[in-house]
Amino acid sequence: MHIRAFIGEMERLAPPVLAEEFDQGRIGLIIEGRPGINRVCCALDATPVVVERAVAASADMLVVHHTPLWTPVTQVTGRTARILRSVLAAEMNLYVMHTNFDRAEGGVNDALCRLLGLTDTVPMSAGKIGTCGASPAEISRRIGGNIRIWGKIGKTVRRLAMVAGSGFDPLLLEEAQEQGADAFLSAEMKHAVARGAPIPCIEATHYALEAPAMRELGTRMGWEYIDDPPVITQLP
Repeated sequence: MHIRAFIGEMERLAPPVLAEEFDQGRIGLIIEGRPGINRVCCALDATPVVVERAVAASADMLVVHHTPLWTPVTQVTGRTARILRSVLAAEMNLYVMHTNFDRAEGGVNDALCRLLGLTDTVPMSAGKIGTCGASPAEISRRIGGNIRIWGKIGKTVRRLAMVAGSGFDPLLLEEAQEQGADAFLSAEMKHAVARGAPIPCIEATHYALEAPAMRELGTRMGWEYIDDPPVITQLP
């Protein structure tokens, strides 16, 4: 497949118009490589480990959720240099689908709903609310553990609001409560937000909530998914 046809397919899957304004210039083809696309790998982040494994797999394209070039580059050093050196030397393309894939039908939030087994889902300003019927322990098991619960939570969560990635926003929490959610699942809780949360919050890792969508995408498209989760040590 030619690179132009590949980009067209990706834009049908996650239309750029769905992206948040802050993603302007940070999604789509971020690094241009060879024009022919035969082998594709995907991952959540373009980490050095992911890039090295994609290069070793002779990938023509690496599709990721988070761009490795978030801020304007004025110096190419350290981790950025390591990533760019490997990608450019291999003539591998790097394509990013971020908030456009969050909002796309079948995208990041929909994948998390499927992982959690949510039914009767309805959209929020960001994320979804659905019927859960699972215990906090079962929710933890489904997303791979490493959760923290802020506030007092019942034995069963009837209606769960969730935002994949970093979504603990006071306005979203209020919206979730107004729509009848018993709890709110997201990542990267801030102290002030936790203090004022109107419903119990389940905090997972950013990786645990967004990686399932990229893994599912890889399976659907016949791509190799490269897993590189952050190392977390649980202390007694």
